[in-house]
Amino acid sequence: MPRLLYCLLLYLGAPLVWLRLLWRSRSQPAYLDHLAERWGFYGPPPGRPVIWVHAVSVGETRAAQPLVDGLLAAYPDHAVLLTGMTPTGREAARQVFGERVWQAYLPYDYPGATRRFFRHYKPRLGILMETEIWPNLLAAAAAARIPVGLANARLSPRSATGYRRFGALAGPAFARLVGVAAQTEGDAERLRGVGAAAVTVCGNIKFDVAPPAEKLALGRAWRQALGHRPVWLAASTREGEEALVLEALQQVPDDVLLILVPRHPQRFDAVAALVARTGLGFTRRSAGLPEAGTRVWLGDSMGEMAAYYGAADLAFVGGSLLPLGGQNLIEAAACGCPVLVGPHTFNFAQATADAVACGAARRVADAGELGQVVGALLADAAARGTMARAAGAFAAAHRGATARTLALISRWLDRAGR
Repeated sequence: MPRLLYCLLLYLGAPLVWLRLLWRSRSQPAYLDHLAERWGFYGPPPGRPVIWVHAVSVGETRAAQPLVDGLLAAYPDHAVLLTGMTPTGREAARQVFGERVWQAYLPYDYPGATRRFFRHYKPRLGILMETEIWPNLLAAAAAARIPVGLANARLSPRSATGYRRFGALAGPAFARLVGVAAQTEGDAERLRGVGAAAVTVCGNIKFDVAPPAEKLALGRAWRQALGHRPVWLAASTREGEEALVLEALQQVPDDVLLILVPRHPQRFDAVAALVARTGLGFTRRSAGLPEAGTRVWLGDSMGEMAAYYGAADLAFVGGSLLPLGGQNLIEAAACGCPVLVGPHTFNFAQATADAVACGAARRVADAGELGQVVGALLADAAARGTMARAAGAFAAAHRGATARTLALISRWLDRAGR
C-alpha cells in the first residue's frame, strides 16, 4: 500500500516533472537532451554483459572513478553502464571516462520506466553510489532478479531520520539491496537501522581519487604567474554563501586574491553579477588570468578543481557556512591544501572530524571568523605548512576503500551468477 500511494503521487506529479525540466533548461539547455531516456527508452544496448553503476551527478561521478576504473580492469569482457540524472554529471563522466563507459540517464522512478530500463540493459549487477534509494527501481530489479548493491554508502543522522519517517516505503527498498559497502561504522549503523542488511564497512572511495597530474601542473603554473600574492580559494560554494565569503574577504589584506568557485555551473553568471555589485575588481577564469589589481577570480570552469587547489595557499570548502551539509574536503587534502570548513558538515561528518582532529583542517563558526582565520593563516607560512603536511598524511592514511569494495562486488557478482 505505501508503494501504491507513492506511485499515485508520482503520476499526479508528472506535469511538474516536465515543468521542472523546462525550468532547468532555461539556464542549462542540455536538460532537454536525451528526454526519452528519463522515461526508460534507449538506443541499442551493449552487445556484451553489463555492470551498471549509478552516480547521480558530478560529485558522485568523480568519486566513482576509482571504482569504475577497477571494474573495467577486473571485468574486461563486460560493458560498464554509467547512469546519472544531470547534464553536468553526464559531461563530467565524458571528461573522466571518455568512450570507456556507456552513458545514459537513469529513468524517473515510475514502474513502467524502471521495468523498461532493466529489460533493455539486463545488467548482471547494479551498483548505486552513496545513497540513491528509489522504491520502484529496486522493486523492478528484484522482479527481474537483478542484484543491486550500495557502494560508498553514507547516511547522515538527518537523512536516517527522514527515511525512518517513511519506513513503510523506504524499509523494503533498503532490504532489497544485495549488500552495502558503507563509508564508516556510523554510516553502517544508521543504514542497518533503516532496513539494510549485509552492511560492510569499506571506507570512503573518494580518498582513492588521485588528483589529475596535469591539473596540478596547471595550478602550479597559475601560482607562478600570480607571483607572490597570497591566494585564498573558496571551493564549491553554494547559493547564499558567496555573499558571506565576500564579506569575509573584506577582513583580509588587499593584496589577497580570492578564487571563488561556485558548486553549480548554472550559477556562474549570478555569482559574477553578485561580485560585480560589490565593486571589487574581478575577472572570470574563462577570460584568462587575473591582473595585479584583481581581488576575485571567478572559477567558471568544469573539471579544474585540482588546479584551483594547486594554485591556492589555503582553501575554504563550501556548503558548510549554511546548513547544507558541506562539500567534499577530501580532494583538497589529497592536493596537500590546508582546509577551512564552516559549522555544517553533516554530509561528510566523519571525514571532516578526522581531518580536524589530525590538523589538516580547521573549523570556523561564521563569516566573521572565516575572515579572521584566513588572514591569520595567510600571514603564517609555518602554520600553513604544518596543515598541508597533515592534509597529505590524512589523505594517504585513508586510501584502500576501492580494493575492499571491489572484493565485495566480486562476491555480489558470484551470487548473481548462481
